[in-house]
Amino acid sequence: MLYLVRMDVTPPRDMPEEEFSRIKAREKEYALGLQRDGRWRHIWRVVGQYSNYSIFDVSGNDELHQILQDLPLYPYMTIAVTPLAAHPSALPGQ
Repeated sequence: MLYLVRMDVTPPRDMPEEEFSRIKAREKEYALGLQRDGRWRHIWRVVGQYSNYSIFDVSGNDELHQILQDLPLYPYMTIAVTPLAAHPSALPGQ
C-alpha cells in the first residue's frame, strides 16, 4: 500500500544542539535503510520549514505505524498520513 506522509519536526527549544545532532544522525541512517529496501520510496523537503512529504510503500497501516514510531525524531513530530489508491486516469504502471 502507498501512503503520503507529511512530517513536521519541532524539537524542544531547550534541547542541546549536540543531542539534536546525534538524533538527526540516527534518523538519517534509519531513513536511508528504509529507502534502500524500497519502503520509503520518496522524500521531499517543504521549502522554508522543518518538514517533509514522503511516499511509503508498505504492507499496511500497522507496518507504517511501526516505521513512523521507530523514527528517532518521532517524539518531536506532528504527522499526517494519507492512504493512496491508483487513479483511473494514470498511465499504466504509475
